[in-house]
Amino acid sequence: MKRRPNLPLIRSGVFILATFFVALPPALGAVARASANTLAPKSTQAHEIFSLAMFALAIVGGIFVVVESLLTYAVIKFRRRKTDPDQEPPQVYGSLRIELAWTVIPILIVIVLFLTTARIIFAVQDPPPPKNGDLQVTVVGHQFWWEFRYPTLGIVTANELHIPVSTRQDPDPTYLTLLSADVDHSFWVPELAGKTDLIPNHPNHMWISPHKPGVYYGQCAQFCGTGHANMLLTVYVDTPAQFAAWVKSQRRPAVDDPAVAAGRHIFEMDACANCHTINGTTAHGTYGPDLTHLMSRATIGAGVAANTAANLREWVKNPNSLKPGAHMPAMQLTNQQIDEVVAYLTTLH
Repeated sequence: MKRRPNLPLIRSGVFILATFFVALPPALGAVARASANTLAPKSTQAHEIFSLAMFALAIVGGIFVVVESLLTYAVIKFRRRKTDPDQEPPQVYGSLRIELAWTVIPILIVIVLFLTTARIIFAVQDPPPPKNGDLQVTVVGHQFWWEFRYPTLGIVTANELHIPVSTRQDPDPTYLTLLSADVDHSFWVPELAGKTDLIPNHPNHMWISPHKPGVYYGQCAQFCGTGHANMLLTVYVDTPAQFAAWVKSQRRPAVDDPAVAAGRHIFEMDACANCHTINGTTAHGTYGPDLTHLMSRATIGAGVAANTAANLREWVKNPNSLKPGAHMPAMQLTNQQIDEVVAYLTTLH
């Protein structure tokens, strides 16, 4: 009498596989709704990378289904039965057709993946030639913040990159030149593009063609020191009107408010002016971020805290309390001096 299959075990296996494939799409959708991930592409490059990832996932998923199906079939069909003789079953050595199959099929899969990946790499890394009027931005990585220079617009800002939207009907890509002021960094905004390294004395280039206005978050993706995890960046993809308004505001000179003259005097006379630039003042330092329009930014410390007067005061008093590893020292100012400096900085819109 033949031994009946272990139905509970089979049902359990089928249930696990069904649960996996039923739960996978909602899980991917939930991840895609997060703020910084490759599953929510919003640019030409990100779409190409996402399509490659899904193509590779489909192939390995198909391999998984085939292998598990064959394994399940073999376990059930060739299981030991009570009526089987107590001896080793006949051994079959070699099968030319099977060996050809598991040699040729993997080779073909590798070739397909190689050619697809090569196509995506060339599509992403080789930008179309810039046209007159295309935006060009120089990105400089510092420990542990980002500097963005717009040479054709005369704008220098930090940690928050503004670029115009680039629709398929009206393409307007942004071209980035990537530099490093100290050690290796890596520019990565998952929803907009793959990561590209910033290497000292070796300029790299990349381009971004975002399709949807919005705010996108990125991160330095190359370990660069103790503050690496807090080297965040924000990309604002603006409509043409929003971008034009932002450019106009950034080109304005710094406000000179007599009501905060005491704070400005402390800023210019203390070491602050040696590290930071504020246009229209004697502060021309380049070691730290340009503060000409500090209050136009949503965050301070490369995204570690909201740009509020309270956080700004704590930052001036002791930067390491908000961002461990920050190179900005505590200036040892009195409480009154800190209040005066913060009052001055909050006028820099």
